[in-house]
Amino acid sequence: MTASLEQRLETLETRQALLDLTSDYCHGFDKRDFDRFLAIWWDDAVWEIGPPFGSFTGHEGITHAVHDILWPAWAMSTHYTTNLHVTADGADSANGVCDVYCIGNTSDGQAQTVAATYRDHFVRRDGIWKIARRTVTMQHFSPLTGITLSAPQ
Repeated sequence: MTASLEQRLETLETRQALLDLTSDYCHGFDKRDFDRFLAIWWDDAVWEIGPPFGSFTGHEGITHAVHDILWPAWAMSTHYTTNLHVTADGADSANGVCDVYCIGNTSDGQAQTVAATYRDHFVRRDGIWKIARRTVTMQHFSPLTGITLSAPQ
């Protein structure tokens, strides 16, 4: 059976909303726009960053992770997400997986590179999609010895 035009449009709108959540994670974190960052999460969301950082629940836990742990640890960062694959899990639920590469300087000035996979559970409530759970699996978290990351002079 062929999907109706309305169903196909709904699929495209959902996919775009989930892509925007993935992008807003990166932009919010890297540009230190906390309102943008927090807006992607449901207030009961779970963010499982894993070692060495931990797991955080709800807006309170996510706020603590960003303000008290991650932003103090990173002087600057740039995240790139790619390969987002989304699978519907009902009309108001979807699962996504994407890869992330992050490069930046830790607060001690050390250039770092991080590669990971994000596994997301997205939920739509009252017509709005947000992240209900993000699980991070790191492939590497490595210093870039002898490299200085700085703006051009």
